[in-house]
Order: sequence, then structure tokens, then C-alpha cells
Amino acid sequence: MSKHEDIIKHILSLEVGHKISVRGIATDLGVSEGTAYRAIKDCETLGIVSTIPRVGTVRIEKVEKKSIEALTYAEVVNIVEGAILGGKEGIHKTLNKFVIGAMTLDAMQRYISPGCLLIVGNREEAHELALNHESAVLISGGFTCSDRIKKLANEKCLPIISSSYDTFTIATMINRAISESLIKKEIILVEDVMMAEPISLHVGDNIRKWKTLMSETRHERYPVVDDENRVVGVVTLKDIHNDSCPDDPVSKFMTKVPITVSPKTTVAYAAHIMAWEGIEICPVVDGRKLVGIISRHDVIKALQYASRQPQVSDTMEDLILKNFRFEIENGVAHFWGNVIPQMLDTIGTASWSSLGMLLSTVGLVALRQKNNINISVDSMMNYFMKPVQIDSIMHIYAKVIDIGRSFCKVEIDMYDENREQVAKSMLSARVIKR
Repeated sequence: MSKHEDIIKHILSLEVGHKISVRGIATDLGVSEGTAYRAIKDCETLGIVSTIPRVGTVRIEKVEKKSIEALTYAEVVNIVEGAILGGKEGIHKTLNKFVIGAMTLDAMQRYISPGCLLIVGNREEAHELALNHESAVLISGGFTCSDRIKKLANEKCLPIISSSYDTFTIATMINRAISESLIKKEIILVEDVMMAEPISLHVGDNIRKWKTLMSETRHERYPVVDDENRVVGVVTLKDIHNDSCPDDPVSKFMTKVPITVSPKTTVAYAAHIMAWEGIEICPVVDGRKLVGIISRHDVIKALQYASRQPQVSDTMEDLILKNFRFEIENGVAHFWGNVIPQMLDTIGTASWSSLGMLLSTVGLVALRQKNNINISVDSMMNYFMKPVQIDSIMHIYAKVIDIGRSFCKVEIDMYDENREQVAKSMLSARVIKR
């Protein structure tokens, strides 16, 4: 095990909330400060440590994707650009909800529960009430609190945070952060669908070993690794000649410098790469070391699953498409709706990017309605696009003109409410086969 991996393993063994420093890690493990710094940065990427302003780097509990809608107090500090007045030891804890303290103490008490965050002004009696009910406090308006409240926060290990923003702005900022996290939660990554600990061939293995594996596993494609488990190639059935000698090494036939993806790559991007390059499997690497493998079947299954999931929060595309209705007229997909403020550019007309997104989305929907096929956009050509004003009623027609084994094409026309043509595009998409 390398020094870098030793440091990460050591940090994982520390208790949640433990403060970490480059110098301390270097001294404890007998490594250089440069090595310690790089390992700590990697741990931050992995989500097991967090650097908090005016506190330092601390060990945190890794937040899984399924519970990403829960924020830690440390993340709240960064979101509202706040300062920690007391209770620094509890900054890594997770909050369940936030409450705005715009009421009397008796009424407030009914809403405060352990693990919540009370957003309130300079009302010390409310601060004390929240801390005694195991709730953290965020003081709006840039106000501070007395030493007595700070002492109570330190005893309870619950943070007191001060922010210069007003209460409404703070609540909006936290709500936006949760909404963005929920959108990210629904993005499927390669690590969610990949086959961990895949069967692989060593660079020194021969064709006989490959045939044995193929008969045992019924798989035709394998990543090839070296002595350090680094991916050096991929070997498939079509790479092996019929007259190949069983004692020939697989390195003689493998595809060198294969296309790889990381665990954090999105499945949508992996699907595009695999369709574009015409490959059936893709090794998943951490650095260069093999950690998994993803097949075209895995990608298609994941994309089909994602298409059936309800959205938990609105993306820009959702906001735009909410205003459009859809029907099929004589085999042509017809969308109609109005231009909303979110689509405008700086001069007050619908931006090229929003109209381009609308045209491409309509084209993809038309193709999927036609044959329920799995596709990814290959190219899109916009012949012309005229300015469109806000609240204009737009009619978009998408006509599928060709569906082949590997490619399909759709013609898209946009008209205004006076039936004058304002845009025309041609979209080409690649069919993702199993």
C-alpha cells in the first residue's frame, strides 16, 4: 500500500469531527507535507473531510446520494457566508429542517426539535430556547450574541452562526442549495450502475486463459491490466483471429490505450461515448487502476430507469417545457406553448440557447414517441432562427424523416402565433443498441 493510500486509510479511521492538519498528518505518519496535503485534498474530493472557514479541516461523515437533501451546519456556513460564534465542535452535524423564528417563544417551542436550525434575529431568549431543545441557531442581520449563549452552545456542541443577510434571503439561499442538491441526486453516475470487482485478464495471460474465462462466464470482452491493476487494454472476441495460437499473449491482440471513464462520470456521457466510438464495454478507472466495468446494456438500463423517475426539483428544461403541450398529428409531433421570462436574453428576446434547447428536446421526444428507441444527439444544424418576444405563442413541429440501424434524423420547424416560420433545424441522433 502506498503512502498516499496509508494517509487516506488513517483519515478514515478518525472520528467524525476530528480536526486535521497537513503538519499533524505529516508528523504522525512520517511523510512529507506535500504528500499529506495531496492526500487531504483527495479526501475532500471523496467527501470524508471538509474545510470550514475559521475552523479548519475536519473529518466528516460521507453523505450518501440517497440523503443528499440533508445539509450539514458547515455547508450552511458556506452557503450564507456566515461566521461561527460558538459550538464549533458540532459544525459537522446534519440538520433536518430549518425554522424561522418570527413568533412568540411559546409558539416557537412547538416548531423547534432536535437537529433543526432556528433562523432568528438578535433575540437571546430564542437562542437559549433553541439550544436547550438541541437545535442550532443562525442569527440574521449580522448580529452577535452574549458570552453566556456562546458558552451554552459550546457545552451543547451546537453551532451558533451569524450572517449579514436578512432572514428571507438566508431562507431562500438554503432552499436553493437543497433544491440544487436534489437535482444532482437524480443524476445517475457510472459508480451507481457499474459492475464492481470485474473479471479481468493480466497482460501476461494467453489466449487459452481468455477462452477458459469466456466459457466460464459467457462474456466475450475483458479489460486487460498490468501488475499494479492498471488498465492497459481491452480484448474482445472480434480481436482474436480464428487461427491464433492458444499460447499467444492477449497483449498481442488487445486494443491498447482503451477508452475509460471514472466512477463520477455521468451515465449519459458514458452512453454518448460508447455510442460514438461503437464500443460494448468501458473500463471504470480511479486514476488508472481498474475499479469496475460498465457495459452498453448497463447504460441503456440506467437511462430507461432515469426516464421513468419523477423529477424532485425543476431544472431549466423542466421550467420551459412545463409551458408546452404535445400531441401527434398525422405522424408529426406538435408542441405549442408560450415564451417565458427564463428563456430571455439581455435584450428581452428569447435567447438562442433556450430556443436551441427547446428544438433539440422536441426532436428527441418525437424520435422516442416514434419507436421508443434509446438515442443520443449526434449533431444539430440550425438553418435560421428569428428573434422571439416574451409571451409569444410558439408552435413546433417535429417530423421524423429517417430511422436507420445506427442513425435517425428529424426535421424541426417553429412557427409563431401568426403561422410565420421563425426557426428551422435538422437533428441527427445515434441509436444506442444493446
